[in-house]
Amino acid sequence: MLPQFSISEKYVLQYPGVGFGLTLINGCRDVENPPDFKAYKKKHLRKMRKRETLAQITERIDTYADFFRGFGYPCPLVKHLTRTVNSGFPRYALFVDAHFMAEMCAGILVAVTDFDRFDGKLTLDVAEEEEVCTGMGHREFVLKEKEIVLRDEKDIVCVLCQGADEKTRVRETTSNVLFYAYAVPGIETAFIREGLTLAAETVAELGGGKIEGIEVYCKP
Repeated sequence: MLPQFSISEKYVLQYPGVGFGLTLINGCRDVENPPDFKAYKKKHLRKMRKRETLAQITERIDTYADFFRGFGYPCPLVKHLTRTVNSGFPRYALFVDAHFMAEMCAGILVAVTDFDRFDGKLTLDVAEEEEVCTGMGHREFVLKEKEIVLRDEKDIVCVLCQGADEKTRVRETTSNVLFYAYAVPGIETAFIREGLTLAAETVAELGGGKIEGIEVYCKP
């Protein structure tokens, strides 16, 4: 079952029609180098490198980059795209690799997390000026007004323009994986679904998990 999820009124007022998506895969294994993964990656890499497809992906990533610049941050998708086009998908382990494939093939921003480490329901929200939270590696994030954030019932678990937290990162023991994806103004929700579907199907096929659902949320 997908986590309980809501979108705050503040978010809807600030970002009407800007979507968000979730997918949960239960009972999977974070395999380092699953059989046939290399061929699987090559198939998707060929598709994303096609001229027309790559042009569309690049346009979407530029849209994210413009949004990030508005808050004074670089968008990691830009470097990831250059590296992927030149050298292929990075190789870590299944969960993180599926996350990179989803980002690059759909041209969206995706996070990969350990579902069991969230505290209660999730809320898509906007930050208040100088809110503080802890990011991955226990870095302190000082937030700017109107930054997009994801909260559970205890903490801010991800800041779109700054990164995810340490609490919910995937580990070797992770077996229930939650991918979530942010849109920004100008990104259609269809691409959120496309990326999350690829991530979910990749993990389910190669890591032995069960897809509990793929949901995309958008309030006008």
